[in-house]
Amino acid sequence: MAVVTIPYKPRNWAKAFHDRLTRFAVLVLHRRAGKTTALMNQHIRAAMDDGWERERLLKIRPELSDAELKELIRPPGGRHYGHVLPLRTQAKLVVWDKLKHYASAIPGIRVNESELLIRFPSGHKVQLFGADNPDALRGPGFSGISFDEYSQQPANIFSEVISKALADHLGYAIFAGTIKGKDHLYRTYEAVKDDPAWFSLWQDIDRSLATEDGITVQLLEQAMADDRAQIAQGLMTQDEYDQEWYLSPEAAVKGAIYGKELTAARQEGRITTVPYDPALPVNTYWDLGMHLAIWFEQSTRSGEVRLIDYYESGGEASLPEAAKILKEKGYAYGRHVAPHDIVVKELASGRSRLESAAALGIHFQIAPKLSIEDGINAVKLLLPRCWFDGVRCQAGLEALRNYRRDFNARLNEFKAEPLHNWASHGSDAFRYLAVSHKMPAMAEPVPPPYRPISPWG
Repeated sequence: MAVVTIPYKPRNWAKAFHDRLTRFAVLVLHRRAGKTTALMNQHIRAAMDDGWERERLLKIRPELSDAELKELIRPPGGRHYGHVLPLRTQAKLVVWDKLKHYASAIPGIRVNESELLIRFPSGHKVQLFGADNPDALRGPGFSGISFDEYSQQPANIFSEVISKALADHLGYAIFAGTIKGKDHLYRTYEAVKDDPAWFSLWQDIDRSLATEDGITVQLLEQAMADDRAQIAQGLMTQDEYDQEWYLSPEAAVKGAIYGKELTAARQEGRITTVPYDPALPVNTYWDLGMHLAIWFEQSTRSGEVRLIDYYESGGEASLPEAAKILKEKGYAYGRHVAPHDIVVKELASGRSRLESAAALGIHFQIAPKLSIEDGINAVKLLLPRCWFDGVRCQAGLEALRNYRRDFNARLNEFKAEPLHNWASHGSDAFRYLAVSHKMPAMAEPVPPPYRPISPWG
């Protein structure tokens, strides 16, 4: 058998990562640590080496029969490995050429430019995806997947979209990136760092400078010097520097719109356990679109705003699915509030989502149509009165923390409009809450539990 040499020299930290046989891995790494290159070559090796895949599967499930192994190693259509970045445009512009470069050493590969997919002579394939289109991840049954810059992706992308299909193939999953405060990548590492079923790595710049050698160290030192010069010029903050190089979990997200208010909420103990109070109606505030985001809120006459729950779909969710979610929550509901565009009639059905929701028993009120900036100011005024359930609202809080203005490096200023990314859905829903919020004027009887008219009865 011919020997194929791929032009890849792993960093010292990556050697242990490539040698692991665990099904799950979390890699918290500083800037320019070489994580994307390592992830690309991990998938290429997995796609090319049936022996490694067999060893990995038997490590996880020693009782697998030969027939079961054969089905997992040689599934119909070949094994499928996915690499997910925050945006598909990033995948194409930043990673696609890198993947083709390393795979080009293998004779007989087929490259699909439109699908960002490489098929190997073995029939197995590696493909790039963007977390901004999670529905594209629902079809394939992955034998392995990696989330690159996981901090910048929806916190529920794995649990909502990937986990079940991955389990069918005993596929591996890798969560990697540079943390942005105490985000979901940070929490994943903290939760599993002592779990032998996971490979866990925390690699800040000090560790790399101590363990790497040669040109790698020289390039890292030069990159750090360049960043220190940017700090001196006012183009980079010390927080950013500490976050990118030293993985400081206390550093603020650059351009965070609600950073000050959420820090105060944490310091004042308002991110805690907030139980559902059956004596108060639960109001819901929705962002409807390609993603569905819903905040569940109860208000007291004393002025407390209690965020008891949050839901966000991993992809597009229909109104019947939303009605099912409301029913499963089992709350006694008050108002349901949606943005003004819910009244627009859809071409396919000839009626608006407002009318479709009413047919399912969800009677929406329309949020005031204010500018985004006015809505942001309303949120900032409301947040000091808010109490969040830290567990049930975790994904929503992550969206609020990462809702930010993009930085224009050429003009050395933040853009006026907030960056539209995965954090926008939960943040927009909270903005509708803020502009629509009403304190209860008097105690009111709680309506009976919500009973939508739907296929579920």
